[in-house]
Amino acid sequence: MIGQDGGVPIPPLRRNPVQRRSAERLGRILDACAELLDEVSYEELSTRAVAERAGVPIGSVYRFFSNKRAMAEALAHRNLDEYAERITRRLAASGVSVTSDASATSDAAGAGGGGWREAMDVVVDEYLAMKRGAPGFALIEFGHPVPATEPPEQPNHLVADRLRTLLADRLGGGRDEAAEERLRVAFLLAVETADALLRLAFRMDPEGDPAIVAETKELLRAYLARVLD
Repeated sequence: MIGQDGGVPIPPLRRNPVQRRSAERLGRILDACAELLDEVSYEELSTRAVAERAGVPIGSVYRFFSNKRAMAEALAHRNLDEYAERITRRLAASGVSVTSDASATSDAAGAGGGGWREAMDVVVDEYLAMKRGAPGFALIEFGHPVPATEPPEQPNHLVADRLRTLLADRLGGGRDEAAEERLRVAFLLAVETADALLRLAFRMDPEGDPAIVAETKELLRAYLARVLD
């Protein structure tokens, strides 16, 4: 699990793959799990069905996972890794330079947007792309649908910490401890808010209601400007 230092989460595996063949088998298992979650509910998902879809013995599934919950958690971790990679590639390709410097922000705004604002648009856009097209993502996203009788996970804390770490070198430095804590809380609230609004967008439209998506971006820009400008 990611802590406040933004460390990379460790997938809940019973055994970590060492050889490439083992890693490829693990990948096929998670791919099969994701595909099946687009076809059946989590309650209907079974480790046997995953093994059959992946073309591996059932023992191979249990070599990595104790149960389907652990498998779903590993898929969620993989989703978060992929999300971070997609954001990194987009930012690198666009040459976005995120900064908290007021003059740079003003220049970017005068040029029609940019800086950290454009980076946050990328954060939203890549989430939308995964929501629309990544197998199994609509159900699992970055967390796991736990039963109501069990303690809930906090996937949005993981996402917020990961994004803050991912963009750390682009947000500028020199903050004292109090300012860093304010930034941590701001990212968590931004992620929680965006999560609720984008869920609404997908309830209104299977592809994500464009008006709600646009308003979500505006809300994030206005809120984060308090700590990033």
